[in-house]
Amino acid sequence: QRPDLAPAHFLVGLVAVEGDERRVAHEAFKSVVKIDRNHAAAWAQLARLNASEGRIALAESALKEVRRIQPSDPAVLDLTGTVLNQLGEYETAKAFFARVNQQAPGKTGYMMNLANALVFNGDIDEAADLFKEVIRIDPRSAQSHWGLANAVKAQDDQHSQQMRELAEQYPNNPRARGFLYYAIGKECEDLQDWAGAFEAFTAGAAARRQTVEFDEAAEVAMFEFIRERFNASWLAEQPPGNPDDSPIFVLGQPRTGTTLIERVITSHSQVHSAGELQQFGLATRRVSKHIDRRRFSAELFDAAATADPRAIGDMYLQTSARMRGKTPRFVDKLPVNYLHLPLILAALPNARIVHLVRGPMDACFASFKQLFADAYLHSYEQQEMARHHIRYRQLMDHYRQEFPGRFVDVSYEDAARDLEPHARALIGALGLEWEDACLNFHESDAGVATASAVQVREPAHTRSIGRWRQYETQLAPMCETLTQAGIPLD
Repeated sequence: QRPDLAPAHFLVGLVAVEGDERRVAHEAFKSVVKIDRNHAAAWAQLARLNASEGRIALAESALKEVRRIQPSDPAVLDLTGTVLNQLGEYETAKAFFARVNQQAPGKTGYMMNLANALVFNGDIDEAADLFKEVIRIDPRSAQSHWGLANAVKAQDDQHSQQMRELAEQYPNNPRARGFLYYAIGKECEDLQDWAGAFEAFTAGAAARRQTVEFDEAAEVAMFEFIRERFNASWLAEQPPGNPDDSPIFVLGQPRTGTTLIERVITSHSQVHSAGELQQFGLATRRVSKHIDRRRFSAELFDAAATADPRAIGDMYLQTSARMRGKTPRFVDKLPVNYLHLPLILAALPNARIVHLVRGPMDACFASFKQLFADAYLHSYEQQEMARHHIRYRQLMDHYRQEFPGRFVDVSYEDAARDLEPHARALIGALGLEWEDACLNFHESDAGVATASAVQVREPAHTRSIGRWRQYETQLAPMCETLTQAGIPLD
């Protein structure tokens, strides 16, 4: 209880966070607040740790302490904004980031967090102005160039030329080069410079691939395990799950229209958008008592196969309660939940599941040309991307065979070409009455913290259907890999 030890415990916590020693970090920050209940920074760190582990009640409780203390330290306010983002409270997070920038103007890190929050909330023009201001202060900020490129449509090649020159100054910094080349690719596409775009996307993907470790053999083993272990007889043997019928899962591959369809559904008065929740995976890990630094593995699914489905369903609903809103139904739009599909059927048998289907080459290329935060590590090399897609297709075919009628397939192309009949069919399949608001999803002001944050502010369109054919020659390795596996390209 010695007050003079609080800074030492806090430092231990910070070092543990850096080293991903979560248990040590928890203990250290708890020691700090035992000694000093008014240590706002330690409460904020506890809030972040708990939020990232799906312990939402504990995260909320720590945030309550931060608010009680009313800190003025910009770093604490900024961290609080980050936690609110994790909890899906984008509007409140934006307010915190705005306060930070009032108290510590001109700090580019804080400015970037506010700019990203503005994008999530649909304030695209304001975000673009802020990205430009960051670039004015720090012209070498690769991430702000990327943010600007994604926020506005390029009218000329002035900015992309500036970024090319900057990329040459980062020969040994693949992270910076990744941001810059993906941004150049996006602006080249805006200008329909297809050759320049592909060259940039390839350079960006190669740079990003240097910074991630993709264990393809482990992924192969995991997909094989899921196919072998989870079938109709496994599901029939499971004890009853939680009967709650409020969740609607929208899943599939990234960049396949999941955000579009989620916006259509959540424009309905009875449905709330909970965003991309990590809660089902976290509940599965906790109930299975599975500890592994990897987010997904054959070992995780082995442990989950014998876990109590009711406990998983209960924990999922309990930990997502804050994000699910006040409406009778809510959408969880985490694309990769397709891996959890059998577990969802067992844990939440009355939940609805919507699976997005998109032409394989469009789906693969859309991922290849997207810089993701820390997911989809298979997407930065053409053949790795194609092989992953083959595994995914085989898994979905397996699910259709073993769990017929338990999920709805929605074609992105069909919905984009003629939204109304497909939207009406989907809303009906979810057991909801039709509302015309579902066609005006682009007018919604709800926050979106995904790669589609800018695109969802416009109506459905067909511009990206068949986009891959602009690059057919350059995408030969991807095409050949899919063709050899008997997968149609469109």
